[in-house]
Amino acid sequence: MNLSIVNFAYLVSAVLFILGLKMMAHPSTAARGNLYSAVGMLIAIVFTLWGWEILSYELILIGILIGSTIGVVLALRIKMTAMPQMVAFLHGFGGAASTLVAGSELIRTQGDPVALSNQFTISVAATGLIGTVTFWGSLVAFGKLQEFVLRGDPIHFPGQQPLNVALLMVCVAIGAMLVLNPQPNLYWLLVAVASVLGILVVLPVGGADMPVAICVLNSSSGLAGCATGFAIHNNALIISGALVGSSGMILADIMCKAMNRSLISVLLGTLGPTAGSPTADAVYDGKIKSASPDEIAMLFEAAQRVVIVPGYGMAVSQAQHAVKELEQLLESHGVEVEYAIHPVAGRMPGHMNVLLAEANVPYDKLREMDDINPTMGTADIALIIGANDVVNPMARTDPKSVIGGMPIIDADKAHTVVVIKRSLSPGFAGIPNPLFAAPNTLMFFADGKKAISDLIHAIKESQ
Repeated sequence: MNLSIVNFAYLVSAVLFILGLKMMAHPSTAARGNLYSAVGMLIAIVFTLWGWEILSYELILIGILIGSTIGVVLALRIKMTAMPQMVAFLHGFGGAASTLVAGSELIRTQGDPVALSNQFTISVAATGLIGTVTFWGSLVAFGKLQEFVLRGDPIHFPGQQPLNVALLMVCVAIGAMLVLNPQPNLYWLLVAVASVLGILVVLPVGGADMPVAICVLNSSSGLAGCATGFAIHNNALIISGALVGSSGMILADIMCKAMNRSLISVLLGTLGPTAGSPTADAVYDGKIKSASPDEIAMLFEAAQRVVIVPGYGMAVSQAQHAVKELEQLLESHGVEVEYAIHPVAGRMPGHMNVLLAEANVPYDKLREMDDINPTMGTADIALIIGANDVVNPMARTDPKSVIGGMPIIDADKAHTVVVIKRSLSPGFAGIPNPLFAAPNTLMFFADGKKAISDLIHAIKESQ
C-alpha cells in the first residue's frame, strides 16, 4: 500500500485520539470519547497490518484472541475498588510490550549498518530503560495496591535514594554504550539493571501518593511506546505514545497541585507526620461526640441542603448504591443533595466519579472542590463517608503540617458535620483530624454501607 495512504490513516487516528481525550475530560462525554479513541486505534491497527510487512497474520490473530479473552475476563471480574491496581497492571503490559518490540527489532537489524542509525539505537536504548522501569514499577504498584506480598505503606531503607540515583546513572551509561555499540547483550544488561530500578523507585511510594505514581507510570508507558515508534518507524505509535505520555504527566501535575506536593516529594515518599505534629490524644481527648442513626435522622428531618463528601472508605465498603438510595430518600422530602468531589479522593484520578456513576448518580450533582467550597457555609449537613485527609482543616490552619497548604473540601464550614468512619484511625497522611473533634461534628462509627443503610431505616421510621 502507498505509504501516503497509511500516513493519512494515522492522521485520522490521531485526530480521533485527541477528540477522545477531550471528551474524556467530562463524565457526560467520557464514554463517547472512549469510543472515539477505540475507533482511532482500530484504524491505526488495520492500516499497520495492511500497509507494513507482516511476518505472520496467524500469530497476530492468536495474540488478538488471547488478549481479547483476558481483557473481557478482567473487565467482567475486576471489582470497582480494584480498578486502580488493574490500571497499574495494564500500564505494566504496555511497558513490557515496548521493551520486547525494541529488543526484537535490535536483534533483527544486526549486521545492517544502515538500519542501525543513531535515531534507531537511541530509541532502542530509551525504550529499554523507560519500558522496563514502567513494567516493574507497575507490578510493584499493583502489589502495593492489592497488598499482594507488599503492604500499601511506603517502604524505606537506608541509602535508598542514593542507590536509585546510582542505578539510574548506570542505566544511562549502559544506554550510551548501546548507542555506540548496538549489541543485544548490552540491551538485555540495560533491561536487567532497569528492572531493579523499576522495583526500587516505586517502593517508597504509598498511600495517598499512589494515584500520582499511577499517573506517572501511565505517562512512562506512553513515552516507551513513543520511543518504540521511532525505533520501528511507525508514526501512529509515535503520536499515540506522545499523547499518552503528555496526558499522563499533565494529570500527575494536576494531582500534585491538588495535594500541594511536588512530583519529586511524591516519588521520594516523604509524606508522613513531622516533628511537632499534634498527637491523636491531644486532638481528640474528651472532644469526640458519637451519635446513633436515630439521632442523625432527626438532623436530616430539618435539613434543606445536604452535601455528601465521599472518600476511599465509601469505595472499600461499596456504599455507593446505598448513598444513592439515601440521596433519593432525602430528595423525596424536598432536601437538596449534592456531592463534593476532591481531586485526589480515592486511589486513582476520578475514583469517586466512577463509583458514583456506577450507582447512576447524575453527573450534574457531582461538584468539584473549587466549585462547591464557596457554598459549603450554606449546607445544613456535610455527610462525610470514609474521607479523612481531604477534609482535614489542619491543611488550612497549620502551614507546618505535612498537609499544610493542601486544598481541601471545606466540610467544617457546614452547620453540622456527620462523619461516617470505622474508627479514629488516621488517613494516608498519618495525622489526626481536628474536624472529628469540632463542636459541630458528630461521629457515626460504623462500616460505610451499613451506616448508610441504618440511617435510611432510621429516617423512614421517623416519618
